[in-house]
Amino acid sequence: MSAASLPVQADATGATARITDEHMQEMLATTRPYTAILLRLTPKAAEAGAEQVIWEHGRRNLMLRAAGTLPVVCPATDDSEWAGVAIFDASPEEVDRIMAGDPGIQAGVFTYESHPVCGFPGSVLP
Repeated sequence: MSAASLPVQADATGATARITDEHMQEMLATTRPYTAILLRLTPKAAEAGAEQVIWEHGRRNLMLRAAGTLPVVCPATDDSEWAGVAIFDASPEEVDRIMAGDPGIQAGVFTYESHPVCGFPGSVLP
């Protein structure tokens, strides 16, 4: 179904005001499981040598992305404790195995929590 043929109704301003229950049910039936991680900095991120560890963590993320295992990588850009959010095309158990090999996790620069989520295959960031 193309975006132009979505069963939506617009209000007077042209903004989408409603998606039908039927369309929601159709779309929800197309979701599949993924695993999201929330990556957090530790105090070790401020220590000498941490920048190189973080650089290698980024390199590994790009390799996982190229392999299709890590289709969404969103580094945080604020000054909070959050380092980023990512979505893996893998089970939580597989993500734990993958993260065990991450240089930032191994060095204690990052910690993470993982959560099983569902999403729409083929979704992309604008």
